[in-house]
Amino acid sequence: MDDGERGADQLGATIAALTADGIEPATRRQLLGRLVDQARARGVRDLFKPWTALRWMVEAVAEIAPHVPVRDLATLRRHFPDLDGEALADRLVRNAARATAGVGAAGGGASAVQWTVAPSLLSAPVLLAAETVAVVAIELKLTGELHEVYRAPLPAGGAQRTVALVQAWANQRGVNPMMPGVGVGAVLGTAARRELRETLLKRFGRNMTTLGPFLTGAAVASYLNRRATRTLADQLRADLRRQRRGLPGAPPALPGAR
Repeated sequence: MDDGERGADQLGATIAALTADGIEPATRRQLLGRLVDQARARGVRDLFKPWTALRWMVEAVAEIAPHVPVRDLATLRRHFPDLDGEALADRLVRNAARATAGVGAAGGGASAVQWTVAPSLLSAPVLLAAETVAVVAIELKLTGELHEVYRAPLPAGGAQRTVALVQAWANQRGVNPMMPGVGVGAVLGTAARRELRETLLKRFGRNMTTLGPFLTGAAVASYLNRRATRTLADQLRADLRRQRRGLPGAPPALPGAR
């Protein structure tokens, strides 16, 4: 295994751990610190080159998307045996919003992150890039699992699933199984990368507002991440409901549908 493959595996393992439900704040800080160090190792260092951070984020999200641990409906029902339909979707959204808020709290409170290299103002874009990628990974997992709950699963594995997952997240719309050509291609194409880059740029710019006094930044980042995740989920769920109603021979609405 060469250094590139080893680095990709390490990045994927860190991201997968960050998407888990109910991890402790101390563990989240450790994982975010590890992600920061991995970003630094890939050249995201310079405060005055934000496009370097953006380029890394696009590449990192494309790299980790195939490894985001999306649970299928059967697994979700085992993990949440008392929930189904809209109630299950509500729980997934709640857990994801708490997780992204936790990432914001850890990232905004930069002094609390366990760094290999001591944090400083010059570390800001590295931290923000790492926080953004962590939040996107959590939201990608939520996106995939909401598709499962609404009986519109993503393509099974490979590049098709990756493209469909990233596009659904970037557009905040469900994948339409009736649309020809969705997910075609061995890698993220130009259009998909453009959508991803534009959405990441908005997130990265929003996160710049958390660079005030670090404790204040933690509170703001936590709130903004929670709100953004809930907004994503609301729009995605509304679209998945519309698609479900519009499909020929579609089953009845989910229990608890609004």
